[in-house]
Amino acid sequence: MRLPRSAHTSRPWRIHELTHDFRLEDVWAPPGDFGPDDFGRLVQQFASFDPSQSASFAVRTLFVIRSKLGEVLGWDAADAGLGSRVPTLRDRLPADLRNGPSGPESDTLPFSSLYLTEDEWAAEIANRTMHGIIHIGRVANETSGFRAQMAVYVKPNGLLGMGYMAAIRPFRYLIVYPAILREMGRKPRTVTTSASSRCASM
Repeated sequence: MRLPRSAHTSRPWRIHELTHDFRLEDVWAPPGDFGPDDFGRLVQQFASFDPSQSASFAVRTLFVIRSKLGEVLGWDAADAGLGSRVPTLRDRLPADLRNGPSGPESDTLPFSSLYLTEDEWAAEIANRTMHGIIHIGRVANETSGFRAQMAVYVKPNGLLGMGYMAAIRPFRYLIVYPAILREMGRKPRTVTTSASSRCASM
């Protein structure tokens, strides 16, 4: 379910300290509530979402197309990413977040975790088109559990980035985000594989 931006901006989350020059692109919520001890497993479950293994043929196809385009056009080249085209946001982290856990990492996909707290996880991605952030937040409910929110921040890279983000918006809203939210909406479980979604860049 898509939420108004105020559902994210009204929360006292630490991510606001890092994103003054980013645009809050989307705020979404997976269905259902979670137990009080589920947040860490939910983050791992989200980080392990692998679009190449999605049950949705459309999602698998879109990510194959995006991967091929990135390869042919050089969008995902090493000099277009974090520490090359743009500095990592870890340089902006206050000391307590920098010295704390960063959260799950991916061996195969391009998100890099920034920080993990009791009620937040943030990860970043950069390529030739944009610099993006995925944020998962925990919102307490009345039963001592919580519901989750997913926010996407972007900083488009010039006209290429703005055009790219506009072109992929319908695919994100109609296909990609619903698949991710269905995965997040399942009961969290222990996940041993580590992979992150490209949802901000697709």
